[in-house]
Amino acid sequence: MRLLRTAAQLATMAAVAAVLSACGSKDEAQTVTPVPAGAPSPTPSAAGGNTIAVSASDTACTLDKSAISSGPVTLKVHNGGTKVTEVYILKGADGTSGIVTERENIGPNTDADVISELAAGSYQISCRPQDSTRINTGLTVTGDGASAAPTSASAASAVAGYRAYVAQQVHHTIEATEDFVAALKAGDLAKAKSLFATSRAGWEAIEPVAEAFGDIDPKVDTREADLESGQTWTGWHKIEKVLWVDGTTKDMGTQGDDLLAELHILQSRVPDAEITPTSMANGAKELLDEVATGKITGEEDTFSHTDLWDFKSNLDGAKKVYELLKPLVKDSALATTLATEFADADKALDKYKDGSGWQDYSKVDDAGRKALSDAVNALAEPLSKLAAAVVST
Repeated sequence: MRLLRTAAQLATMAAVAAVLSACGSKDEAQTVTPVPAGAPSPTPSAAGGNTIAVSASDTACTLDKSAISSGPVTLKVHNGGTKVTEVYILKGADGTSGIVTERENIGPNTDADVISELAAGSYQISCRPQDSTRINTGLTVTGDGASAAPTSASAASAVAGYRAYVAQQVHHTIEATEDFVAALKAGDLAKAKSLFATSRAGWEAIEPVAEAFGDIDPKVDTREADLESGQTWTGWHKIEKVLWVDGTTKDMGTQGDDLLAELHILQSRVPDAEITPTSMANGAKELLDEVATGKITGEEDTFSHTDLWDFKSNLDGAKKVYELLKPLVKDSALATTLATEFADADKALDKYKDGSGWQDYSKVDDAGRKALSDAVNALAEPLSKLAAAVVST
């Protein structure tokens, strides 16, 4: 989960964007193209489902209805405020049971669609203007209480395949993190540094699933700049700072044990994770947003500069979703475009291979970052259409 940026982070991102813009980059992955108020959104609504108009502003988050029936839903968001905002669908009457889906970086006077599938229950629609707290509005979903189950054999196969993939990636993450923690406990600074990026690879490939549980992600993947008031900093990035800035492994073994404990909790929850074709497609888009808003700017792995490792994992995770959902995509032009753009993004990243790993991202110059940004932007636009393409299957 990526919280809205602090003023300092936004300034840094703006500087990077200015450099890319000067080179001719279209920053489509980081912003939504503004459209006139009241104009139709470019993304189709969930076929046969519910539509909710969400009016976001700097101080409000209002819905045109407070109750809908279970199944597909499209939030038609208009940000009428002066600040960039984010919109979340949160599970539970108090919104603390996890994230169903999210849409980041919705600019002022901008429209955006958020497509999902909701089972019966209580939810919160949450808007979060820049540098502000969340503004939540309740939503009741009625029905038989069942999860939005796939309605075709192809959809069921895609969900089963993705659940197996998630379980595999969590397993690999635990194994790699065990080696990382062993190096921390042995006081082997060089080895611990060499294992930091690989320990995170599986996690980065399936992070939207972990975010859906709500309580795990903040404990394992929060960056220093995203800490909230009173929050205890734990997880990979806390260890990263100590290794690279303090140059020591002291007391990090305990931190590593806590990290592993959270990963084992995640592993135990995967079998019960709510997964649908739509949530898979939304998760793939979120992974690309992770690249566009964190990896490209270099703010993800601030101390180790191992951002390209995470970039690759995010891209691989999104590609896996596309491969599983491809049989459900009836739009052949969209399928062809996605296949081409994934290949182009891989090609752009492959220039920075370093043996079996990836180069230090701080050494990638502005032209290189622009090329990566262009590849992500070109992929993000068609990928944003995937949820609507599979929601009715």
